[in-house]
Amino acid sequence: MKRLKYHIDINAPAAKVSDTMLGRATYKQWTEAFNPTSDFEGSWDKGENIRFTGISKEGKKEGMVAEVMEHIPNEFVSLRHYGVLDGEQVISEGPAVEGWAGALENYSFNEQDGKTTVTVEVDCNEQYLDYFDNAWPKALDKLKTLAEQ
Repeated sequence: MKRLKYHIDINAPAAKVSDTMLGRATYKQWTEAFNPTSDFEGSWDKGENIRFTGISKEGKKEGMVAEVMEHIPNEFVSLRHYGVLDGEQVISEGPAVEGWAGALENYSFNEQDGKTTVTVEVDCNEQYLDYFDNAWPKALDKLKTLAEQ
């Protein structure tokens, strides 16, 4: 796996940026860059499990399953992916997850003078490098637009 890093400067305090990024009402909006039906189920609290979901072209729920390893409000969130979602079934071993098991996804919010730099670090297998390099900048641009409103 390769660690990818993306960042964006947003003209808003870290609390607003974090709330926009993780909040139920706005999460779907900025993550449309990954999947137009993108959503999450669960909690961002440390130690909790969270499901990142979307609907496939065939109409089936799918996605990734992660554990929230750390959550320092308005500063840092760390996720460890451990499975994939196939309908309502969590698959945590076997070929479907071998390329992702243990992958980390970290969000940092660094505020200075009312502006926040969001840094995303994500482990990615070779198959999704181009997809992430295309989708993450679009997603962060949308996050910036939402947080600056």
